Amino acid sequence: MLHSLGMFKEVVGSTISLGTLSARAFLPSSLLPPPAKARNLGSAFAIAAALFSATAASSAAASSSAAASSSATATTSSAAVPASRSSQWPNRLKSMSPSGLLGSDREAREVKAAALPIPRLNRPDKADKLPVLFYAPEMETLARKIAAESVNGSAVELGSIDWRLFPDGYPDLFVQDAYGVRDRHVAFLASFRSPEVIFEQISIIYSLPKMFVASFTLILPFFPTGTSERVEREGEIATAVTLARILSNIPPSRGGPCSTIIFDIHALQERFYFGDNITPCFETGIPLLLAELAALPDKDDVVIAYPDEGAMKRFHQMFEGFQEVVCTKVRQGDKRLVTLKEGDPMGKHVVIVDDLVQSGGTLIECGKMLQQHGAKKISAYCTHGVFPNESYKRFTDSDQFSNFWITDSCPQTVASVQGKKPFTVLSLAGRIAAALEI
Repeated sequence: MLHSLGMFKEVVGSTISLGTLSARAFLPSSLLPPPAKARNLGSAFAIAAALFSATAASSAAASSSAAASSSATATTSSAAVPASRSSQWPNRLKSMSPSGLLGSDREAREVKAAALPIPRLNRPDKADKLPVLFYAPEMETLARKIAAESVNGSAVELGSIDWRLFPDGYPDLFVQDAYGVRDRHVAFLASFRSPEVIFEQISIIYSLPKMFVASFTLILPFFPTGTSERVEREGEIATAVTLARILSNIPPSRGGPCSTIIFDIHALQERFYFGDNITPCFETGIPLLLAELAALPDKDDVVIAYPDEGAMKRFHQMFEGFQEVVCTKVRQGDKRLVTLKEGDPMGKHVVIVDDLVQSGGTLIECGKMLQQHGAKKISAYCTHGVFPNESYKRFTDSDQFSNFWITDSCPQTVASVQGKKPFTVLSLAGRIAAALEI
């Protein structure tokens, strides 16, 4: 464009002011727009169109004068290129109108998208605040349960992501119908079951808020590094802080900072590990357990037990009206033994409550100790059944526990223990759907 302006100034001679709403050009009258129209243009597009038309005319004139002193082949070559280029400019300028440039013609874009063989989201009215829920591949079962929940007559809508890998093993990701999430409340259901899957999910988590969404919520039912929340000697790394920092850098959406929903985090003080760019919402699965306890035939004999003081501080206020037993761990040489600190389990159905279970060693030792003190029956509840290396088999191969309730926060465990005694899987779907209500 600058080159064309220079040519025009040399050949025709003009003064023009671009970048203001008024312009003055000394052009041949045949090139100027009608006066009434020119007064209302208010745009550099019309001025530029006139300039390029003038450039094309001067180029054609120069080509005609050069024809007398050059061969027919040379004349054709010199005149054809500028003429063909100049003939394209009016159409190009027309296509550069604000609506064409910004792609704001939503109707035309939707018609074009409809022809693509990809899932498309519903587009409700602005007043409708149904969130769109995307999810990690292993969380599909839980995501569909959440979508089946109805909260005040509303339900979430499921989004779709293509999870693929490039030949080098790095993720090749694609969010289906990205235009469909604009102005929508969006959530992502994550599962950080191992370090290997975190990177691809973080890539999605960092991208969704930038898709012009109304708000963004991360649902991370299990915060996996929660037990590494403190150090006892120099050199130890509190990886709970590291993960909290990673999540604290999720970009804000149009509605503000990201919200994150976490169930029964190991220690409530971990709230302060998160930065100001994220709002953690700590939920609990204990109401699911309370509903199960209320349905037991011996519900009046139930006593709540805690395997250590930390669990007691974490959950004590949620079991008002229940008798309680507190266990503690003491060192005896190289061993850590579980002893009874307070409470009486004699003749009771004792339910051991904790936030998570790994190998299950502490629960087994605690159960043995309670039986030695006269407990009639032993059960357990842990929100997060991690069970690495198939350690859940320590419970399926024994009749020590009458019931073992876990939630579906760890999908790999659910697939392994579903239908096996003493396990009962309680779904977080209803509580997540309620927490997502806008």
